[in-house]
Amino acid sequence: MMTRNAQFRKRLAEKRIIVAPGAYDAMCAKIIEKQGFEALYMSGAGLSYSLLGKPDIGLLTQTEMAARAAYLSEAVELPIIADADTGFGNALNVARTVKEYERAGVSCIQLEDQVMPKRCGHMSGKALISAAEMCAKIRAACDARQDEDFCIMARTDAIAVEGYDRALERAFAYREAGADLLFVEAPRTEEMMRSLCAALPDCPMLANMVEGGRTPLFSASELEDMGFRVVIFPGAASRVIAFAVNALMEHLREKGGTADYLDRMYDFGRLNEILELEAIRRWEQAHAEGENTLAHRG
Repeated sequence: MMTRNAQFRKRLAEKRIIVAPGAYDAMCAKIIEKQGFEALYMSGAGLSYSLLGKPDIGLLTQTEMAARAAYLSEAVELPIIADADTGFGNALNVARTVKEYERAGVSCIQLEDQVMPKRCGHMSGKALISAAEMCAKIRAACDARQDEDFCIMARTDAIAVEGYDRALERAFAYREAGADLLFVEAPRTEEMMRSLCAALPDCPMLANMVEGGRTPLFSASELEDMGFRVVIFPGAASRVIAFAVNALMEHLREKGGTADYLDRMYDFGRLNEILELEAIRRWEQAHAEGENTLAHRG
């Protein structure tokens, strides 16, 4: 049976685009899987929102993010593309981060070329490490992985800091250093996005759709036509849930109850159905104390 890592690498070689919605917890991951997507993206921003109630400004630690990746991996069978910020330090730290993420069940790790602490790619005020240092980190990541099907994604935030031409130079260098997938953050026009894909046709390129960000929003089919192999929607679920919870709390404050709000939520039974309560109960019954012993005696 093909492993998740091998499954992801095989799909990455195809021209058909992979749509990877963002998930920040296991429940969100299970919903993504049930909707038939082929992969999911663990968003560092989403984790910062949900775990800390803070924006994406590099506050989470390596162990916090790796632990959350393990929860997602346990909850679903999908390949997981996981944000690892800057790798949490130098090449030595990156090597440990790769091992922790691989142990957590991740299929593709995302490393970026910002200085620590990083910022969301669609924020201002970013600063970059040198291209040479980032290449050293990519080589360290490649050397540290145990499974050759585990993918290394290199992200550059250079468009906002150094301009498009330097971003393209960095992308070429990161590919040469061993990156399996490239993520050039925050291109501002369709022309720029098409140019990126045309310049690096031999390397899978990722598009990042951030609602309210600096990159125009396109559908998966439109991005596939441009040449992208993967598209992530990292914060869509977080934004929808924040909007929905805010509306619920406004209603609860004004009305004092939720009886007239049931058409806008999953009730107790439906949510447990999504989370597969009955399957868990069947497994529990099959492994109840004494049952296996009796079966073997029979």
